[in-house]
Amino acid sequence: MKIVAANDIIPEKTAIALGIFDGVHSGHEFVFRRVNEYRKDGLMPAVFTFRTESLRFKRGEPFEYIYTNEQKLRLIEKNNIEYALCPDFDEMKELSGEEFVREILVKCMNVAVVVCGDNFRFGKGAACGSEELKALGEKYGFKVDVIRLKENRISSKQFREMLKAGTACGSGLFSYTLYAKVVKGNQIGRTLEFPTINQQYASGQLVPKRGVYHTFTTVDGKTYNSVTNIGVKPTVEKNIRPLAETHILDFSGDLYGKRVEVGFLGLIREEKKFGSLDELKKQVFEDIEAVRKANAGVVCQGPSGKD
Repeated sequence: MKIVAANDIIPEKTAIALGIFDGVHSGHEFVFRRVNEYRKDGLMPAVFTFRTESLRFKRGEPFEYIYTNEQKLRLIEKNNIEYALCPDFDEMKELSGEEFVREILVKCMNVAVVVCGDNFRFGKGAACGSEELKALGEKYGFKVDVIRLKENRISSKQFREMLKAGTACGSGLFSYTLYAKVVKGNQIGRTLEFPTINQQYASGQLVPKRGVYHTFTTVDGKTYNSVTNIGVKPTVEKNIRPLAETHILDFSGDLYGKRVEVGFLGLIREEKKFGSLDELKKQVFEDIEAVRKANAGVVCQGPSGKD
């Protein structure tokens, strides 16, 4: 997938999916499949979105994003999208609806078809919706394909609520993964006989419910069962930012500095402070044994069924 800038010009005619696409869940994947259907008409699938970290508010409320922009674009690319434009929100927020259409969709992205949900808003102050987009499509010569959303649609809001409750993983509705660089920790896990990798959540990123999760971890194309603690390690640390600490079963190797994908399958237990390191060690061994029994021989899959 090629990342384009607002002053670029895409040479091919495109079918463009419009949206924030936070969480890149199955509802978004439906939109991506729709733009891919226009390949039969010679159009290249493309996406317009905003750089995740540049979105501080949505509908007047503080915006906690599910995925960093890097991870969001990785997941979008898996949906066979050829081009993506993802500027900072501040670069676009003063454009009127018509200026956005003329300068971005028409001049830069060479639009032939736009695909969006019927709740899509655009232009300064989110003043325009799908009806205004249709009118501008007639003026500038492109088709607008509006997807009618049901009241019980799968939404990013629902995804966030389920992550905070610890119920999204293994729900069948959403696939949650963490893709981040492995950073050095205090290495206490090694002294307890279960080495771990540590991954920090970015500033402004939603942190799921604190606790221990059954996960799978992909390293160099191979998938391993794993156990991940999300939280602040209350037994051994004080005043640290929430992080994901993962023990990868039946794996040994140095992953410091590498970006690793950890997929979440289900919550095992909530975060707990133990009275001693021996109590913590006993509980972690029980967590690992629970994962071995629950998923022996199961091949884990990432979002959209893709390893």
